[in-house]
Amino acid sequence: VQGSYANLTSGISVFVSGLVYLFVGLKALAGMFSVGNIVQYVGSINQFVSGLTEFMNQMTDLKMNREALGYYFDYMEMPETNMEDGLPITDAIGEIEFHDVSFRYPGTDSYILQHLSVTFSAGKKAAIVGMNGSGKTTLIKLLCGLYRPTEGKITLNGKDIQEYKYADYLKQIAVVFQDFKIFAYTLGENVAGNTRLDEKKVEESLAKAGFKARYDRLEKKAETYLTKEYVTDGVDVSGGEAQKIAIARALYKDAPIVILDEPTAALDPISEFDIYVRFNQMVENKMAIFISHRLSSCKFCDEIAVMDSGRMIQTGNHESLVADKKGKYYELWNAQAQYYKEEQECTI
Repeated sequence: VQGSYANLTSGISVFVSGLVYLFVGLKALAGMFSVGNIVQYVGSINQFVSGLTEFMNQMTDLKMNREALGYYFDYMEMPETNMEDGLPITDAIGEIEFHDVSFRYPGTDSYILQHLSVTFSAGKKAAIVGMNGSGKTTLIKLLCGLYRPTEGKITLNGKDIQEYKYADYLKQIAVVFQDFKIFAYTLGENVAGNTRLDEKKVEESLAKAGFKARYDRLEKKAETYLTKEYVTDGVDVSGGEAQKIAIARALYKDAPIVILDEPTAALDPISEFDIYVRFNQMVENKMAIFISHRLSSCKFCDEIAVMDSGRMIQTGNHESLVADKKGKYYELWNAQAQYYKEEQECTI
C-alpha cells in the first residue's frame, strides 16, 4: 500500500513538472521570456515540485497512520477485564490440565490446536517438542491465560482457570517467551521488573541463569544500565547474555510455575549445556514446562509431549519415546542425531 502511494506521488510530481517545463519552454521559444526569467521560473518549478512531493508524502503518512490508529482505537474500545473478579488462589499449585482443548483465532476456520488433553503436575519437569507450527507456543499462551480456548477448558487444581482472579493466576506463572525484551533500564530493573528490587535476589537469579561471570565484571553490578539508548556508559549485551537475563527475570519472580520457550536458542553449546546442568537447581520443586526444538535437551525431563499439526500425538519419557521406532519422536530424534553426526565429521 505504501509503495502504491509513493508511486502515485512520483507520478503526479513528474506530470506537474513536465507541464510547467513545457509551458516555460514554449514561452521561451516564442521569445516571451528572457534568460533571466527562464532561470527564475526553473527555480520556482523545482521549489514547487519539492513542496508538492513533501505534501503528497505527508498525505501518504496520514493515510497509513489512520489505518494503524484504527487498530489502536479498536483495541481501546474493547471492554476492560476486571483482573480482581473471580476466586482467589489460596491452595498450592497441584495440576494444570487441558480438557479436550481446541483453539482457532477469531474470524478464521482453521484450528491451531485440536482436541488437546494433557496434564502438568507440580514438581515435575515437562518438555513439549514438535516441528515449527505444531502449536507449542499457542499451547503456552493458552496456559498463561493470554488466549481462551475455543472449545474445551483448562483447569487449575480442578477448577476452570477462568473462575480465578486473573491477577492471582498471572502471579503463579513465570514465563520466558521466544520474543522476550531487554529494556533500556538497569540490569537489576530488567531482572526484577521493578524499580524496587532485592539486589541479593537479583544476583542469585543471574547466577542460576549462568550470568555470574559477566555480572562480576560489571563495575556497577545491578545498577549497570543496559544499552546506550539513554546513557553513554550503558552496556550492550549479546543475544545469549540477553537470554540469560530473561531467564533470570523468570527465576526472580519465584512463581510456582516456570515456563521456558526455547530458552537456549541464542546460546553457544557450552552455555546451553551449563543451563541444562543448572535446570534442576533453577526450577527446584516447581512445575516446569520446557519447549525446545533440540530433543537432546529434553532427556532430563520427567515427561515429554510430542505435538504435530496442532495435536498431541505422543507422551512419555525419552527412553520410551525413542524406543517407539514408528513414532514421531523417534523420527525427529534420529534426524537431529544424524545432523549432529554429520556436523561432527565435517569438523574433523
